Amino acid sequence: MNKPIHTFHVPVMGTAFSIDTPIKVARYGIHSVISLVDDTLIEQMRKFYCEKENEHYTPITKYDDDFRARRITAYLDLVNRIVQRQFTELKASLFEPGTEITKYFEMLPEDSVLKAAWRHMLSQTDPKLKADLQKNLRESIRPGDINVNIMTKLDRNNYDAQGALMPAEFSDALSALRGYAQSSLQSAIVFSAGINRRLYTYAEQFKDFYADAAGNIKKRIILKVTDFRSSIVQGKFFAKKGLWISEYRVESGLNCGGHAFASDGYLMGPILEEFRVKRQQLIEELHKIYNEALKLKDRVPFAKAHEVKITAQGGIGTYREDRFLREHYGLNGTGWATPFLLCPEVTNVDPITLDKLAKAGEKDLYLSDVSPLGVPFNSLRDSLSDIEKNLKVMRGRPGSACPKSHLVSNTEFTEQPICTASRQYQKLKIDQLNTLDLDEIEYKKRFDAIVVKACICHDLSQPAVIKNNIETRVPGFTAVCPGPNLAYFSKIATLKEMADHIYGRISLLNDTPRPNMFIKELGMYVDYLKKDITKSLGIMNEQKIKYFTEFKNNLFEGIEYYRKLFPQMMEESLEYRTKTLNDLEACNQRLQAMVEEFAPAFAEPISSLAVA
Repeated sequence: MNKPIHTFHVPVMGTAFSIDTPIKVARYGIHSVISLVDDTLIEQMRKFYCEKENEHYTPITKYDDDFRARRITAYLDLVNRIVQRQFTELKASLFEPGTEITKYFEMLPEDSVLKAAWRHMLSQTDPKLKADLQKNLRESIRPGDINVNIMTKLDRNNYDAQGALMPAEFSDALSALRGYAQSSLQSAIVFSAGINRRLYTYAEQFKDFYADAAGNIKKRIILKVTDFRSSIVQGKFFAKKGLWISEYRVESGLNCGGHAFASDGYLMGPILEEFRVKRQQLIEELHKIYNEALKLKDRVPFAKAHEVKITAQGGIGTYREDRFLREHYGLNGTGWATPFLLCPEVTNVDPITLDKLAKAGEKDLYLSDVSPLGVPFNSLRDSLSDIEKNLKVMRGRPGSACPKSHLVSNTEFTEQPICTASRQYQKLKIDQLNTLDLDEIEYKKRFDAIVVKACICHDLSQPAVIKNNIETRVPGFTAVCPGPNLAYFSKIATLKEMADHIYGRISLLNDTPRPNMFIKELGMYVDYLKKDITKSLGIMNEQKIKYFTEFKNNLFEGIEYYRKLFPQMMEESLEYRTKTLNDLEACNQRLQAMVEEFAPAFAEPISSLAVA
C-alpha cells in the first residue's frame, strides 16, 4: 500500500494550467499539484465547479475577512469532495472494457504489482474466484494526492482598506499556507523558489504538518530544489522546528517550464549523483536535529526516521530516460509537466494557444525577460500575451493595469511596492529615461528593457478562464511557460496516450531530432553563461569574475561526470550512446571556445578537465 500507484506525477504548471488537474487525474491514482498564487482564479474555479457539481456556492469576496485563505480552503475542500465522489464511482464500476476502473488499471506501469493482479483476475474463469479477486483489487487501489504549491518568492505584504500595513500572517504566501493548512486534504505542500524564513516558521503553528504518534503526517512538506546544498540548509531549518521534509523534488535549473533558476552551473546529473551518494547521510543528520527539536516541544521523538523521497523533473522526454533516472539514482518517481500542456484532458490551455504549442519548434521556445521578478522565464514566442504587450507599446501606452498585483516588488518611485509590468511603473520609468541624454542605441536598449515585462500573474490565469467560458470583468491574454522539451512533442494527446508514452508503450515524440535530456540542459547552461557574460562585459568586477569562474568550472566537472555516465546507459542502443558522447564533446568544445573568447571574465586558465 505504501508503494506509489504511478512512477510519475504532474507538477504545478503556471497558475491556471494545473489549477484543476486533480479533478481530472486523481481518481486514476495520479498525483498532481495546484498553484495557490492566484486566489481570484481559485474563486472563479470554485464557482465554476460548484455549478457543474450542483453544489451551493456562496461567494467569498475581497471585502470579507481573511478572504485569500478562506478562498483557498473552500476550493481545496471542494476539489477533495469531487475527487472522493469520482473515486467512489470508479471503484463501483464494472471490470469491463471502457469503464473507469478498467482505465485505472490499463494506465498502470507494466511492472506494477496491481497491474499483474488485474491481469491475473482477467484470466480467471471461475466466477466466485473472479469476484473475490475483483473485490481485492477494488480495496487495493487509491486516488492520487491533491498537492499544492507555494512559490516562496511571491509573498506580497497586504494593506487594509485604510492603507495600513496588515500583520505578516496576511501576506500572500502565509495566507496561502493557512488556506491549505485549514483544508480537509491529506496530501503535500510543495515549496519552490528558495527559502522564505517567515513562511517556513509560520508552518509551526499548524498541527497537520507534524507527525502523529504512529509517524503519519497528514500534510507533508515537499521542497523543490535545484542543488543538494540548499536541500540541507532548508531541511535543517524545518528539522529545528520539529517538521520533517518528506520529499526533495529536484528540478533542472533551466530545462524546465516557468521561471528558470540557474544553479551556478551545477548540472542535473551531478546533482542527482550527490543525492544518491549522500541520501542516507542527509536523512540521519536531519533525523538527529528533528528529534532534538521534538523533545524541546515536549513531543515524543522517533527511533526511526520518517520516509524521505527523492524525485526529479525537468526535461524528461522518453521512457528510457525516465527509467534510467529512477534506477540509476534510486529515485522514487519523476515529474512530467510540459508534455501535458498538449493534453486537454489534464490541463487548461485555450484553443489558440494549444495550436501554437502543438506547432512550436526549438526556436519558438526561449528564455525571456518578461517576468517582473527579474528571473528568466521560459516562454513561447508570439504568445497572445506577448502580442498584446507589444501592441500596447506600439500604441504608446505600455504596461498593464495590474489587476492582481501578486508580483509587486519595486519601490523606486512609490512608497508601496508596484509591479515593473504595470502601466504606472513603466510610465514613470520611461519619463525618467526621457530626462537622460542618451544616444539612440542606448535609449532603445533601456526602453526595451522596461517594456519587455509582462503581466504574467494575470495572463497565466487566462487559459482556465477562456477554456471554461468563465465570465470575467478583466479580460487578459494568455501567457504560457513551456519548457524546451515541448519542441519534441506535437500531438494533442489523451491522458491514456500520455501515460502510455511515459511507460514506453507508445511514442508521442515528433520527428525533430531530440538530444538526451542531460545534453539539452548542458547546452542551455553554456548558452546562459555566454549571454550572462556578454551582458556584463562593460561592468566586469571581481565578484562577477569569481561567479563566472565557478560556473565554468562546474560545467567542466559536469562534462567529465557525463563522460563516465553515458556509457552506463545500457538500456539505450550503442548508436544512441555514441551520439550522446559526440554531442557531449560538441558542448565541451563550445564551452572551451567561449572561455577563450571571454578570457577576462575568468580568474584562471581553462580547467584541465576541459582537455581531459
